[in-house]
Amino acid sequence: MPELPEVETTRRGIEPHVLGRRIQHVVLRRPDLRWPIPPEIATTLPGEQIQSVRRRAKYLLLDFEPGSALLHLGMSGSLRVLPTGTPVRTHDHVDFELEDNHIVRFNDPRRFGALLWQPAGTTHTLLEGLGPEPLSDAFDGAWLYARSRGRKASVKTFLMDQAIVVGVGNIYAAEALFAAGIAPLRAAGSVSRARYELLADEVKRILAAAIQRGGTTLRDFISPDGSAGYFAQELSVYGREGERCIRCRAPLKHAYIGQRASVWCPKCQK
Repeated sequence: MPELPEVETTRRGIEPHVLGRRIQHVVLRRPDLRWPIPPEIATTLPGEQIQSVRRRAKYLLLDFEPGSALLHLGMSGSLRVLPTGTPVRTHDHVDFELEDNHIVRFNDPRRFGALLWQPAGTTHTLLEGLGPEPLSDAFDGAWLYARSRGRKASVKTFLMDQAIVVGVGNIYAAEALFAAGIAPLRAAGSVSRARYELLADEVKRILAAAIQRGGTTLRDFISPDGSAGYFAQELSVYGREGERCIRCRAPLKHAYIGQRASVWCPKCQK
């Protein structure tokens, strides 16, 4: 599933091509993706100008005066800016036709993505109750320490809780915990403030590096220009079950934590 760096890569990729442009027409080739597509998408957007392109957690928001189109890439979705008239491929479900002879095309083979509507001045229910952005000043070790007190759940499950911090999915949680030397099965409430400060710093560093390199390509994700992300070449533990630790050469351990595959080093992570 595309995680925060992949979504941010998409945002940065499409923004220069769509900001300030007007939607001429919306083509919906099916009435739903994961959920029904609200009628406002097709009836309200034509003639409206894209005022900003934002990301909140793993959601993209195209902002217009009447409201925002809320997009989620699901497990395999992608947005690309293409010339008008580009032949339609299988799974090209939505086109936003722009005034400059280009289209923003949403392709989603598995249809786990979403296209929803958020009226101006409101917050969609999917965005309510979310924690701070991991790259913002609101997220730090003090925040993690305060929110973790008394929690018996694993620190990896805690870090992936969207009410604690948004967008730190399975890949980047595993990598940040390895970099900080924290075992993923350790109870969140047992981690010290000093170690949470290190963990927060590593989350920021790893996410920033992944964004710079275009995200992590695992199976389906491609960026808006059609290129793949390259951060997968630098993964230390994720997806490396059966291999040895890059630091100490100990065999990596593998287990499911919260129904998500997890890999860590039993010597480097305590």
